[in-house]
Amino acid sequence: MEIIYWIIIAFLLILAVFDLIVGVSNDAVNFINSAVGAKTASVKKIIAIAAVGVFTGASMSNGMMDIARHGMFTPQYFSFYDVITIFLAVMVTDVFLLDLFNSHGMPTSTTVSMVFELLGGAVALSVIKVAKGMALEDGTLLRLSDLINTDKALSVILAIFMSVAVAFVFGTIVMWLTRILFSFRPASQRSPKTIIFGGISATVIIWFLLINGLKGSSFMTAELKQLINENTLLILCTCFAAMTLVMTVLAWLRVNILKTVVLMGTFALAMAFAGNDLVNFVGVPLTGLDAFLNYSANGAGDPKAFMMTSLQGSARTPEIFLLLAGLVMVLSLVFSKKAQNVVKTSVDLSRQSDGDEMFGSSPVARRIVRSSSRTAMKLDSIMPAGVKRWLDSRFNNDDICLEDGAAFDQLRAAVNLVLAGLLVALGTSFKLPLSTTYVTFMVAMGSSLADRAWGRDSAVFRITGVLSVIGGWFLTAGAAFFLCYVITSAMFFGGYVVMMVAILIVIAVLVKSNTKTAKESDKADSIYDKMMKEDDKAVIWDLLCTHIRQCNSERMVRVYQAYGDSTEAFVTEDYKALRRTSEMLADQKKEMKRQRKREIVALRRLDQEIVIPKTSWYYHNINACKQILYCLNRINDPVREHIGNGFAPIPEAYREKYMATRKRVLDLIDRTTTLIEGNGHETASDIIKAAREEEATLEMERNEALGNIQQNRESLNTQLITIHIIQESQELLDQIRQMLHGMEMFFR
Repeated sequence: MEIIYWIIIAFLLILAVFDLIVGVSNDAVNFINSAVGAKTASVKKIIAIAAVGVFTGASMSNGMMDIARHGMFTPQYFSFYDVITIFLAVMVTDVFLLDLFNSHGMPTSTTVSMVFELLGGAVALSVIKVAKGMALEDGTLLRLSDLINTDKALSVILAIFMSVAVAFVFGTIVMWLTRILFSFRPASQRSPKTIIFGGISATVIIWFLLINGLKGSSFMTAELKQLINENTLLILCTCFAAMTLVMTVLAWLRVNILKTVVLMGTFALAMAFAGNDLVNFVGVPLTGLDAFLNYSANGAGDPKAFMMTSLQGSARTPEIFLLLAGLVMVLSLVFSKKAQNVVKTSVDLSRQSDGDEMFGSSPVARRIVRSSSRTAMKLDSIMPAGVKRWLDSRFNNDDICLEDGAAFDQLRAAVNLVLAGLLVALGTSFKLPLSTTYVTFMVAMGSSLADRAWGRDSAVFRITGVLSVIGGWFLTAGAAFFLCYVITSAMFFGGYVVMMVAILIVIAVLVKSNTKTAKESDKADSIYDKMMKEDDKAVIWDLLCTHIRQCNSERMVRVYQAYGDSTEAFVTEDYKALRRTSEMLADQKKEMKRQRKREIVALRRLDQEIVIPKTSWYYHNINACKQILYCLNRINDPVREHIGNGFAPIPEAYREKYMATRKRVLDLIDRTTTLIEGNGHETASDIIKAAREEEATLEMERNEALGNIQQNRESLNTQLITIHIIQESQELLDQIRQMLHGMEMFFR
């Protein structure tokens, strides 16, 4: 039986590696989003600095595993079998949840996920023990409160609310005051306010490192911590004087002070992340290994009878594990594509300029925007004209100096990093639990709001994005608790069979997650990214034409699928296919809206003499694409209602002719797709001529179908639907002609 536990422990250690990879992918946003968003240095240099910080923090951590050992439950009341069941369930749940969030580019909290998974697993087994009447030696029945340690869970819940509110409010206020002081004009590197700002920022970063980055280090003894706490003011004043002198020297050497501050902050946050959050990734597997070694040495062969009292004490992780963990974290940071997705979400939501928005709008966001607009109008009406003009001059971003491709300037990046470090350090010194993930993200959102980056055309989308991310954090807690509760219960009652099945499922999930192929829409996304990075107008024009062709090609592929499925389902009475088509068309509508906005942003970057004559034909093309979607919906929805009501399908006598008509329309759609993709030998004129001829044929068939209504007694509903499909097929072909004509004139 011991071989099974060897397998489980080995699997836990393997999952620890995956957890490190997934966790770094998630938390990379904490320490590199500001530097990446402001283009402080090349991405490679930023990641290199962050990697050094990550490795330093991981190797200097003392690896305290108190949360996993006895943070959520009282281990003396749990057997070795209980503990291994909880730990395996936690790791299975953790990798699945974090990989799911990161795949969608959504930052979440590794602390929240681990704590609530441990809590969910511990509660599951505690409920079982209480239900079975577990008692102490004196016969006293144990209660749930005796088995569960709720303090840590409550502190995490408190951290969620405090981090979100405090970070956003302070991010808004501090950025607003900073922008009033500096405005958007590039500040002189030798000006006193820039040097003082650099000195204050560097002092805050050093204090953050002392309070948070090094608090778990092996050399940070209790005496040293006490010395720092007792001499905080002296340390801060000394650091400020020294750092101000350093910044003065750097200014005279023409070194960019703001870039220096941003890179220092990146290193500090990366180091603090690795030192403090390492337990989130390896705490459970290493505690499981410790429990197994203790059971092997002292157990009597019965895993369900050997109680884990040894986990009451704290343990120190061997240095080799810390070094290996640091190495894995560094490699993950360098090579992880998912880390780039998560960083992209945070940077996109705080972008200074308009452009492509990752999120749609929501009713809550729209309500917030309307209320905020009314409040702003009232304040604007009572504010003196002189004050209003002066404030507007300080926030006039026409003078903004952005690095090539940057989402915001160096000043905001510095404020983001310095303020995030200050808030986390303050929270730690006052024993208030603030999550680094929440603080860094919400400070970035608050600072972007203060910088007037959320304009009338983008505010609703940015707010929706922020609400989506915050909702994801809360969802993490609930999902982690519930899923781990279920998995732990299943493993406890199902025994080793369920454990092995869970291991196989996780392996399958990880393999599938890491072998996903890129979506077709990723091609258009890649073209758009190139357009935004390009300055040559001619190259932008070529890329825009390629983008439009790519998007129209993808749309026509979906048109072929939607028309084919809807019209076939009318014959086969396949209601599920109609429902899938309805969902696909809804997704296509959103995708077309997203790509249309991207193309308009690209058009703005071209010269007016090129854009003005082309714009009307662009809208001619895009409106035709929109009408094509409407046609498909007008076919699918009535057919779906018809089949859903159980009405008769098309009679056998008319089926052959109906299918032949359907095939001719599908052939024209396929020929159109081939033309747009640049394959084949046909021209747009050939397709347009063929479409006109088919429309005339459909017109005759429609008239014939109208005549049949008077001559036979077939189902009236069925005949009306048939006529409706023919009419919409005519309209569909007409709009395809309009689309091709618009494209032809646009590219000419």
